[in-house]
Amino acid sequence: MYTLNFDPAEFLSQYWQKKPILIKNAFPQFEDIISADELAGLAFEDAVASRVVVTKTNDWQIIEGPFEEYEQFGDSNWQLLVQALNHWHPDSNKLINAFRFIPDWRFDDLMVSFATPGGGVGAHIDNYDVFIIQGEGQRHWTVGDKGHYAPKNNDPTTPLIEGFEPIIDAVLEKGDLLYIPPGYPHQGQTLTLAMSYSIGFRAPSQQELFSELADSLIDNNSGLKRFTSSNEPKLASQISTSHQQDMMALITELAANPDNYQAMLGKMLSQNRFELDICEPEEPYSAEDITDYLSQGALLYRIGGLKLLRVEADSESRIFVNGEVFNYPAHIETDINKLCENFSFDNQQAVSLMQTAETQKVILELLNRGYFYFAE
Repeated sequence: MYTLNFDPAEFLSQYWQKKPILIKNAFPQFEDIISADELAGLAFEDAVASRVVVTKTNDWQIIEGPFEEYEQFGDSNWQLLVQALNHWHPDSNKLINAFRFIPDWRFDDLMVSFATPGGGVGAHIDNYDVFIIQGEGQRHWTVGDKGHYAPKNNDPTTPLIEGFEPIIDAVLEKGDLLYIPPGYPHQGQTLTLAMSYSIGFRAPSQQELFSELADSLIDNNSGLKRFTSSNEPKLASQISTSHQQDMMALITELAANPDNYQAMLGKMLSQNRFELDICEPEEPYSAEDITDYLSQGALLYRIGGLKLLRVEADSESRIFVNGEVFNYPAHIETDINKLCENFSFDNQQAVSLMQTAETQKVILELLNRGYFYFAE
């Protein structure tokens, strides 16, 4: 149901972060992950990030959730947006899995939209990659080329722009996919009652990386090497070019040492922007509890949205989970690889993982942190 009808390798080489593309029937026999009623119900919950966007004459009104009812919005010109559906709806993983040819650290969230005719957001530009998959109904999408665009109403803080000339102009139907890289203006308008799914991928900015690196150095009381010089400027009031360059070289030296950035990157990139549905047990699990659950046929699941990341060529054997570090002995690397690469394990797979005491210890810790859970 969620198997892509195109070659991911070709997509990565020709389109990923290069240019937008519309792929008709990218998901043959596509079925909606969630119904409109279920989505509306989720937006009643305080923990779920949601909003309604109402289309007005040459303007849009944004109303933040949670919501108690929707009758006030009428039958047209509005849409409901729910962020991070994958955190609250386990079936979402089936769709997300189709896009794991892109690394997990980039994955941001799965946003779902229910829209009435005339609903939309207006022309805007995002700073992240997005795949838009059409579910039930039809939406008209236009995408423009990169360029300089005037902000809507001369407001420099808004992502909305005045308009653009389309390079893609198409009506999306069930199973169609539209990919838009950062910096390309786009706009969607709903033609019929419609469900659509936006899978976003983000990357850190220079500002974010510098901030995280600075915090890491402070937390670890490292990066204490000071600037020294071999010559001084003739003018007392001058910061010489060589001094400028040598000071910046201190930063380059820090950035070139994996000991300074590997843990920082692992912690930073394993965190989520949206709240996780953490399932901490009422009483901590024991090794005996694990054996008992598995003997009754239980399955093992990772909570929605949780990232388990490893750093290639890491100086330690460890995984990064929601900004935390979990160390493990090197000889269980194969088990850890399975744990990181899969969202769920059937009973037989879970039993197999638990055969090694050290692997069981890691899983026990993840269960007691509420990052994994047992289910039938």
